[in-house]
Amino acid sequence: MFNGPLYPRLLAAVLLAAGAADAREPTSLAALARSTLGAGQGVYVEAADGTILLAQAADRAVHPASVSKVPTTLALLRKLGPDFRFTTTFAARGRIQGGTLEGDLLVTGDNDPYLVDENALLVARQLNDLGLRHVTGALRASGPLTFDWQSDSEAAHLRQVLSGNTPPAAWEAVRSLAPTGAPPPALQFGGAAGPPGVAADALAVQPLLVHRSQTLVELAKHLNDYSNNVFKPLADAAGGAGAVEALARSLVPAAMRTEITLGDGAGTDPRNRLSPRAAVKLLRALEQELAHSGHRLVDILPVAGVDEGTLHDRLSAPDESGRVVGKTGTFGDYGASALIGAISTGDFGTVYFAILDHGVPVRVARRQQDRFVSALLSRLHALPWAYQHDARPAVARAQLALAGAPAP
Repeated sequence: MFNGPLYPRLLAAVLLAAGAADAREPTSLAALARSTLGAGQGVYVEAADGTILLAQAADRAVHPASVSKVPTTLALLRKLGPDFRFTTTFAARGRIQGGTLEGDLLVTGDNDPYLVDENALLVARQLNDLGLRHVTGALRASGPLTFDWQSDSEAAHLRQVLSGNTPPAAWEAVRSLAPTGAPPPALQFGGAAGPPGVAADALAVQPLLVHRSQTLVELAKHLNDYSNNVFKPLADAAGGAGAVEALARSLVPAAMRTEITLGDGAGTDPRNRLSPRAAVKLLRALEQELAHSGHRLVDILPVAGVDEGTLHDRLSAPDESGRVVGKTGTFGDYGASALIGAISTGDFGTVYFAILDHGVPVRVARRQQDRFVSALLSRLHALPWAYQHDARPAVARAQLALAGAPAP
């Protein structure tokens, strides 16, 4: 028997090759899928070169829950571009004198889905810095306005925060950007119609501030991390659910097009359907779209065990953390639980997978999914993604400028 100094390395090479062969062997992964997920559950695994490593009920379209956000993310990138920023403007209608606006404060939105307490405090602080403390009139909104994840067409919630009613944690996040001992900023609204005897539409309008959201890539990353259902109205920015569905169908082979149905862009509509193999094709299409601008899947989807949100506590063991980038989906009412993603491997390059469970209790489904992916990570000799989590508060990536000033 050979037992020279090269033996340990030779043995390791043989075992590595055997592991790779085992992972490529369909019967091996098929047995793993049956034993961990169940023979009736849909799962599909594909190597970077298109080799199908596993296909079990892969053409069966079931409710994908929040995996629906993947084609919506792709459609948004196609429609708006990765560097797009939603814009919210603030203007004074009336004269500002001695720190008082004699009229209304106007806000014009374009449905920024990430306009939240911290951003409103940023605006309030800047208005205070401009010397504005009192508004004799009201806060009046125009254009589609979303605030704290909900429609705020009357700007009622936004007004409360501008008035100083906000959680302390939000102010701490804003204050961390520029430490100060000052109290939280606030505006006082009077609710008056304006100066006596002067019609509101006769008052001059003076632009004050322009708030620009974080870039679309950054924004979508945070929404996908937490699987926020504000994706549902956000799909309108991509042309609506019908446009998202049409684009998704155009990006998969003809035989898979009927396996994609989207009643909404978030995953709450009971009509939504997706097959495991179509889900993988859409994940790869998203990766290709991101590559056009020098981005990767880790820039827009959560990394398991690293990013806060739905994947933070899943696949988070020391030998698993940072090795899966993907998207979860859960909707117990529809019996839907899903996990799709990509793994960087030493054997096959990037490997893509989709597990779309149906009719399985959510907790059970998640355990089974993680057990399967954990085994997959081991068999494929998975590598950590080159990725560094950005721990800054989201508000740090927004931009705020005086009206008329060039964008940063």
